Amino acid sequence: MIRPLLTEIAIFLIPFAVYALFLAATRVGVVSIEAWPFRVVATLTAVALALLVGSFLFLAHYAGAPPGSTYVPAHMEKGRLVPGAGSK
Repeated sequence: MIRPLLTEIAIFLIPFAVYALFLAATRVGVVSIEAWPFRVVATLTAVALALLVGSFLFLAHYAGAPPGSTYVPAHMEKGRLVPGAGSK
C-alpha cells in the first residue's frame, strides 16, 4: 500500500517541482517568499488536485482485471513457479 501512496504524493508534487525548476532557470530565488505568492501556490494546488483526480480516474478505469474475471494467484505446478493470471 505504500507504493500507491508514494505515487500519488509524487503526482501531487509535480506542479510544484516544475515551478521550482522554472524559478531556478530564471535565476529567481526558489526559497524566497516573494517567489511563491498565494495566487501561484493556489494555482499549483488546483493543478495538483486535478492531476490527482485524473490519475484516480485513469487507474479506476484502466487498471485491474476486466469485469467478471477471476484472478489465479502464482502457484507451483510440477515443481515450477507459474505466474498469476486473470481468467474468465
